[in-house]
Amino acid sequence: MNIRANILLRVYLAFGLIVLLAFAVLLKLGDVQFVNGAKWRAMADSLSVKEFDIAAARGNIYSNDGSLLATSVPEYELRMDMLAGGIEDKEVFYSKVDSLAMKLAAFFKDKSAKDYSRFLRKARENRSRYALIKRKVSYQDLKIVRTFPLYNVGKHGGLVAIQKNKRILPFKSLAARTIGYANENVKNPVGLEGAYGEYINGESGKQLMERMSGGVWRPVNNEAEIAPRDGADIISTIDIKMQDVAQSALEEGLIKSKAHHGAVIVMDVASGEVRAIANFTKVEEGVYKEQLNYAIAGNQDPGSTFKLASYMALLEDKLIDTNTMVETGNYPVPGSRHIIRDSHGSIGRVTVKRAFEQSSNAAIAYLVNSNYGDNQSKFTDHLYNWHLNEKMQLQIEGEAQPAVKSPKTNKSWHKFLTLPQMAYGYEMQLTPLKMLTLYNAVANDGKMVAPIFVKEIRRLGNPIEQFKARVINEKICSDVTLSKIKSMLEGVVTEGSGRQTVHNPLYKIAGKTGTAQVADDNLGYKAKKQYQASFVGYFPAEKPKYSMIVVINDPKNEYYGALVSGPVFRKIADRIYASDNEMYSQVKTNKIGNTQIPEAKAGHSKATRKVYSAFGIKTLYAAKSDYFHTVDTSNGVVFQENIPVRGVMPNVSGMGLKDAMYLLGNAGLKTKVSGSGKVVLQSIQAGTKVHKGALVQIELQ
Repeated sequence: MNIRANILLRVYLAFGLIVLLAFAVLLKLGDVQFVNGAKWRAMADSLSVKEFDIAAARGNIYSNDGSLLATSVPEYELRMDMLAGGIEDKEVFYSKVDSLAMKLAAFFKDKSAKDYSRFLRKARENRSRYALIKRKVSYQDLKIVRTFPLYNVGKHGGLVAIQKNKRILPFKSLAARTIGYANENVKNPVGLEGAYGEYINGESGKQLMERMSGGVWRPVNNEAEIAPRDGADIISTIDIKMQDVAQSALEEGLIKSKAHHGAVIVMDVASGEVRAIANFTKVEEGVYKEQLNYAIAGNQDPGSTFKLASYMALLEDKLIDTNTMVETGNYPVPGSRHIIRDSHGSIGRVTVKRAFEQSSNAAIAYLVNSNYGDNQSKFTDHLYNWHLNEKMQLQIEGEAQPAVKSPKTNKSWHKFLTLPQMAYGYEMQLTPLKMLTLYNAVANDGKMVAPIFVKEIRRLGNPIEQFKARVINEKICSDVTLSKIKSMLEGVVTEGSGRQTVHNPLYKIAGKTGTAQVADDNLGYKAKKQYQASFVGYFPAEKPKYSMIVVINDPKNEYYGALVSGPVFRKIADRIYASDNEMYSQVKTNKIGNTQIPEAKAGHSKATRKVYSAFGIKTLYAAKSDYFHTVDTSNGVVFQENIPVRGVMPNVSGMGLKDAMYLLGNAGLKTKVSGSGKVVLQSIQAGTKVHKGALVQIELQ
């Protein structure tokens, strides 16, 4: 064989080997991909490792008084590794699996012991490394589960607890809409939870997870690779006691008036901090729930509560004074066929102050139209200078855009009708919180501030950011105008439309009633008549501390603000006033007889002396015996001895039931009791000799 042939043979042989090798590779690829593809894919899945986020515990939300409004508590998902080191031995597992099943069944009560045993055995046969036992388990329950058979071995017993965080509201429905909510199922979080999510959410951690067969992921290590950083805490302005009072009073008022919905807001005058905010909507007859935050989103015609702004503009421009005379009853609007009427009829020709107190529509429509008719924008300029047409940049989402017309910008402005109708609260859209902000400015000596709901953010107890109310207008009007307006607002409650339902002789309330017909979006005011009843004001009037508005929409039967919203305002104000000793510290005390010393029941001397000492009441004669009667004098307290003698009827007159029964029992007497309070009569006279077992009747009042 020549050299050429030899070389060709070697080339062909090498080429053939390469072709065979290529064919073998393709064959193997086909085997991997198609013949045994499922097997290898399952193995690849079981060996996959991925980094997952670990949600941080969300920060707490606190009320102004330190009560916990929202918090996160750990909640666990329990799984089991059937091949864990401590139970890998079959004998160990099967010797205790039935005991574990009995414990789980008795504790969770969701399956029988037989079902649990069957499930655990099946998971063991399948060599499951991540079998689901139970979801939504509390930490306290987890501690108990860890004592069960197999699990009490520790981390080698197979129990795997995956922590999740559950958001709870300790006070449940109180301020729930303001607190809000934020979770993966909510596209637009609401309330404080949504507005301050960047602080509350914290920073997620990282943990390696391995994918088991079936696509289930489990942690590679018990500890996270990067620990999560818990969220910061929010200190809200809400006072939980005021919130409770506001919600219960509003709900009671809505049920009584069978209204569709309503809102209440209580605000601290000086700081602008919202102390309570409640919103309820009827879901069925007699049942109301929080569904929409009407307080900040409920844009409607304010009605007569807006008259404050109209009179304030007139007084500030010196176009009227409180003693200016004006006609009430009807006002035919010049240039139109429209007549503005007073719902309660004419009260004749009265002063401006009286017209305001009685809420005359005709009077204010005439005053505004006759004084600003030739220069209508001069009136609306006041409203714009008070920023009534602007949002207040609230700390929570959902504030409605106010709608306040102006002849300069609104094409719908009617040259004859818009101005007089605006004068008594129509042709505009304002929220309850917007109206309250205006009244709060009057109470705050003219300084208008935007309401706030959060005053501080803390991390680990340390403040990281603090908030103060934004000043909208340093001075809405002169002190002279303010003084007159305040007097008129007080007159509404003492002499006017709010006298019967809002007035309290113990402290002064200043405010204004409001009744507005609500327009249908499509049919206007000609559809079924619906009304909005409101009362807005502040208290105590001489030194305002709190401002408040109550708005009730679509009440049945009675619909005037004084009759529907006034009682709710009064009830909330009374309870707030009674719980705040700073406000009622100046109330005069009534003397009883010739002494201011509180009356004490006869009884054990040591306890009574301790109470009198705490109040700084001096004792003229301190009885040495355990029991006594008191004699009040103008100078102090005399303790009169009451020493029980065996075989002699004791003196229990004036005592409470507990002390009287103790003495009579020690004397060996049987007792028959009637009434309640303190002893006013005993059937056996004190000092009479008695034998053991004798029956004595005592009457209490």
